[in-house]
Amino acid sequence: MPRRQFIRLELVEVLSLGFTKIVVEDLDAMAAFYRDVCGLEEEGRADAQIGGRPIRELYFRSDPPGTGTFTLTKFLDAPRTNADAVILGFIADDIESFVSRSIAAGASLVEGVQSQPQHGVKVAFVKDVEGNLIEVVELL
Repeated sequence: MPRRQFIRLELVEVLSLGFTKIVVEDLDAMAAFYRDVCGLEEEGRADAQIGGRPIRELYFRSDPPGTGTFTLTKFLDAPRTNADAVILGFIADDIESFVSRSIAAGASLVEGVQSQPQHGVKVAFVKDVEGNLIEVVELL
């Protein structure tokens, strides 16, 4: 007869996503891109360190207040490397308009708008002016 094993389950606290940061090369160009395309409003800038490395960060105002924030981070001691480590996700009321604004602001189109009614969305992908991948979704 096989031995019974009992597994002790522990409850793990569910954490809220508080913020998203992307590493950029040109803070001003990237701030202009996300302002013009997504309507984000700059709230402030700060200089700090991560692991002894100097950084400069630009914070966008959270909307609505109390929701997660979006921050651009520049390491001041070395150029940015392109690692394709993050896909930013935005929900838009008008996906075609978002894609048009993105292209006008210097983004490149990766995949045009596609309707996916089985998932209840339209979806498109663009790369911002520094090559970060953005997935934009419009709810159907």
